[in-house]
Amino acid sequence: MSSPADPRIPVTVLTGFLGAGKTTLLNRILTENHGQRIAVIENEFGEIGIDQALVLRSDEEVFEMNNGCLCCTVRGDLIRILGNLLKRRDRFDRILIETTGLADPAPVIQTFFMDDELKEHLRLDGVVTVVDARHVQLHLPVEAAQDGHTHGPDCGHDHGHGGHDHGGHDHAEHEHANECEEQIAFADVLLLNKVDLVDAHQLRRVQQRIRQINPMARLLQGSFGDVPLQKVLDVGGFDLTRALELDPKFLTDSAAHTHDSEVGSVSFVLDGSLEPALFQPWIDALLKERGADIFRSKGILAFAGNPGRVVFQGVHMLFEMEDGAPWGATPRQCQMVFIGRNLDRAELLAGISACLA
Repeated sequence: MSSPADPRIPVTVLTGFLGAGKTTLLNRILTENHGQRIAVIENEFGEIGIDQALVLRSDEEVFEMNNGCLCCTVRGDLIRILGNLLKRRDRFDRILIETTGLADPAPVIQTFFMDDELKEHLRLDGVVTVVDARHVQLHLPVEAAQDGHTHGPDCGHDHGHGGHDHGGHDHAEHEHANECEEQIAFADVLLLNKVDLVDAHQLRRVQQRIRQINPMARLLQGSFGDVPLQKVLDVGGFDLTRALELDPKFLTDSAAHTHDSEVGSVSFVLDGSLEPALFQPWIDALLKERGADIFRSKGILAFAGNPGRVVFQGVHMLFEMEDGAPWGATPRQCQMVFIGRNLDRAELLAGISACLA
């Protein structure tokens, strides 16, 4: 929920690959007695949508946009609909946007960086990605093992679950690899769904695989979207300080960030403060040149002459910085995480290190 410290309306972006269980989770949100009024913006594009009978029995409003993929062709409609919702601010407590299963969530997220009016009244509470524990590895790039051979997913024989015949190594595995991988990479919360369909060994493999792509998201597990809704609806944005409290080695344990896939993460901690006159042109140039491959960038930064922390959030080429809590007697540090494709840790570390005051 919005708080006195931040009265803006919280927005949740719900994404996930085809058949992962987004609609099941959304129907739970629409029907469960959670005491919140939710405006839902739904994008139907070749998927089974929300049961309208359920919607009619709930207090939420559903906006269905059937004229294309939410992440690209209806972006203008998204801004328009959000603007119209703001005119009826008293009718809902939060907004949920469900993207199509083939959507790159980046343009939806970027909407909240680009439009000044939306930024004034709305805040992105979190990106929730639903992951099909049984089939996700069919849609991810084949891992390259250290022995030089490639290893496909552990497919088993249950190819028909959810109405999709994956066929082991059919073209869909490669055609949609980027979408599935990027949806995981952009997540603040990863809901590993359908865990009842895998054994303990398969579950560990899937967890390791998605952690290679995104080690910093909160990981939930369940079946039929049965997880505590407050962990989905009240994410509070990505809080790097909270992540470090949960795992003090989060940014320094290099073993957690080794990966075979070209999509992964790079993170580091630097003692001291950054010089704003050096950092600004460096980050501008980096995201201009490499932004297409940097899906998300996040950090808690210290700047020389600034008594408070600065929260950094970036999506591809766009970023914003907001004032955080004062440093006080706490030693100043700069904590930074990049998630993207073919990241060069040494290059990134050298670049930001050169910005130290």
